[in-house]
Amino acid sequence: MKILYVAGREEAYSRTRIVLAALRNNGYEVITCLPPDKSFRHYPGLLLKTLLNAPHCDAVVVGFYGQLLMPLVRLLTWKPILFDMYITTYDTMVFDREKAKPGSLKARIYGLSDWLSYKAAKLSILDSHHVIAHFGRTIHTETSKFRRLFLAVDDSVIRPGPQRPADGQFLVHFHGEYIPFHGVRHILKAAKLLEGQGIQFQIVGKGITYAEDMQLAQELGLPHVTFLDPVPYAGLAQLMARADVCLGIFGDNARAQLVLTNKVIEAIGVGKPLITSRNAPVQELLKHEESVYLVNPADPQALAEAILRLKNDEALRTRIAANGHAVFQACCSTEKFGQRFTAILQEVMGRGRAST
Repeated sequence: MKILYVAGREEAYSRTRIVLAALRNNGYEVITCLPPDKSFRHYPGLLLKTLLNAPHCDAVVVGFYGQLLMPLVRLLTWKPILFDMYITTYDTMVFDREKAKPGSLKARIYGLSDWLSYKAAKLSILDSHHVIAHFGRTIHTETSKFRRLFLAVDDSVIRPGPQRPADGQFLVHFHGEYIPFHGVRHILKAAKLLEGQGIQFQIVGKGITYAEDMQLAQELGLPHVTFLDPVPYAGLAQLMARADVCLGIFGDNARAQLVLTNKVIEAIGVGKPLITSRNAPVQELLKHEESVYLVNPADPQALAEAILRLKNDEALRTRIAANGHAVFQACCSTEKFGQRFTAILQEVMGRGRAST
């Protein structure tokens, strides 16, 4: 079987790599139409290449970021299309980046791009039933053409690694892009509450809220918190392997209620106990005090108490880490992702129905 894979992100981008590996590892021949970087200026060339190659393929997969590509790809070919939506434009621009208010004209345009893409595909993929239902409510459409596929990460890199030698300290790890739903400020406030408890923090990354978060850190005075610049993916895995606990997200905006996020999957992928905010998508995958420790969003006191509890309860820490990693292997490994992705693709081509 020959598949045409068209996406708005380059081959090195994590989601692109994972989808390509899923297709190739499951026996598909793949022709790629990919840009060298994330710039929209490459889209005309991608569409031309799609027009030339689609007739020779059995199906088309449109990957992230595809909302601008999908309706045009549909006009260029009538081969069956699977759209790996991954995240919605509406949620990103309205709830995460807050570029438009719900109900505004700009928000409606963002929603229209999602709706057109969904309608143009035979099937589309999102990462939780909660987000699929949210899409239906927000865009005012049915959702029967969605299939849930949990996030996956590259487990040739994100995997359990060498532990840090015992040094009498308890190390808490966070990495991210400092975007609003990450809630880094809540982590910093929790760190202040834990001062003098033998707990160290390493916080990796930069992004939108970095300047204001650094200002807060300076005001709080946090000698037990180390801030690190972004590192290559392999380096990130090494930093996580050194930690005793990994952190997810803690923001309280609407976007925070709609995401699993890669950092959650990466934490269970390296076999570390994870603390993150309670939301519906996370609870589709993980269970409180069994495979994750959940806290209320935007609550530094609750986060501090969770960290201290895991520090002082080795059995609980070990159980959450082991069960979380078992969930990862069952649902989020590249192998499981590939099996599920290709089952959905087979449904697109009329060869059975993937479970929802």
